[in-house]
Amino acid sequence: MNIKDLFSKKKRYATIPSERAKQEVPEGLMTKCPSCRTIMYTKELKKNLLVCASCGHHHRMSGYERIESLFDEGTFIEYDKGITSVNPLQFPDYEKKLEAIRQKTGLMEGVVSGEGLMNGLPAIIAVMDARFIMGSMGSAAGEKITRAIEAAIEQKKPILLFSASGGARMQEGVLSLMQMAKTSAALEKLNRVGGLFISVMTHPTTGGVSASFASLGDYNFAEPKALIGFAGRRIIEQTIRQELPEDFQTAEFLLEHGQLDRVIHRSEMKETLAKIIEMHQQS
Repeated sequence: MNIKDLFSKKKRYATIPSERAKQEVPEGLMTKCPSCRTIMYTKELKKNLLVCASCGHHHRMSGYERIESLFDEGTFIEYDKGITSVNPLQFPDYEKKLEAIRQKTGLMEGVVSGEGLMNGLPAIIAVMDARFIMGSMGSAAGEKITRAIEAAIEQKKPILLFSASGGARMQEGVLSLMQMAKTSAALEKLNRVGGLFISVMTHPTTGGVSASFASLGDYNFAEPKALIGFAGRRIIEQTIRQELPEDFQTAEFLLEHGQLDRVIHRSEMKETLAKIIEMHQQS
């Protein structure tokens, strides 16, 4: 074989994988980072608390993933799992939408609440799950958060609240908006008895959630690059007729302007919260 024959057999173009080859790759095996576009093994991403190893982008966490990352193994006891929303306004197809999202997520409602131990320290937690109708705050979600706050008052334990929401749930109208007052009133009761409330805002925390309980913490924290705000950027710019800064409504912008106490990387979240809880117990 001469050199010419050797090079003539080399493929000039990459082949396109067959449909069979594509099907042999398990779904969910790889994840592409929406920030830096790096493709990584999903298993490795989960080991890193769903934080991109290349750029530090914080992927969204489900409610149970969040709790697993914070509480000591085997200590979490869930509250009010069966509470669900109804359709008081007879909004078209609302029941079908709720049933479909329940089947998809395994959740009855967009909040997971309960109690457990964090580095051996007792705490109560409520976590909003953005997979459930974008974490919108319906009457059931507000009820679960309120009951968690009331449990913190009764048991004299600190409460942690992780927000991730697009705001009020339009299918429940004014009943959804009433949850702002309901949860805020419960937090005022907690404040009067000297209870500890730590609010952590994740991506995104917007609308009525950001305007009520999410901003009422004794400590107000956020994850890096989280979108936090009430109205949308475009609406604000059209109203005030000014162009807003590039980083407007990010966690870092709010920290710089005094609306947050700290932006905490997910890898430091458990230790930071546990230290605060321990400090308050000692005092």
